[in-house]
Amino acid sequence: MKIAVLIEDHYQILEVWYPYLRLREEGIETVFVGTGTKKSYESKEGYPAQEELSIKNINTHDFEGVIIPGGYAPDVLRRYEEINTFVKTMHQKGKLVAAICHAGWVLVSAGILKGKKATCFYAIKDDVVNAGAEFLDKEVVVDGNLITSRNPFDLPAFCTQIVKFLKQHR
Repeated sequence: MKIAVLIEDHYQILEVWYPYLRLREEGIETVFVGTGTKKSYESKEGYPAQEELSIKNINTHDFEGVIIPGGYAPDVLRRYEEINTFVKTMHQKGKLVAAICHAGWVLVSAGILKGKKATCFYAIKDDVVNAGAEFLDKEVVVDGNLITSRNPFDLPAFCTQIVKFLKQHR
């Protein structure tokens, strides 16, 4: 089982590394997938994450899910049609799509929120609602294969639901 963790500059450090390492503790392979513009992306604090695979070379058949971290990275990620297409395809195939904090912006651009229940960082709530989602102010919201959370404080609940989903769909 392999899970893509999307990365781009200005990512939220905990929202990238916590799920990346937590899933590895469960024996699930995690892969940093970047936009292909460079080999290393920096968090808001300058901590590097090395691209292991470019979105330009990805095959959805090789992955069981995607995690989209927050920070300011989602505002860049959503500008790449390959990112939006990958997320949309994973969703359509019933595979895991997990987004935390500002990552809701990628879900908006991928066009997968209409009729879904979701949460996000409060500053992008209007974007998520305008994309057709029912916003719930909860630490984690699960709607089918879509798992969303609000901020780094929600990471334990977020990762618990991700692991639960993946174990149920092995």
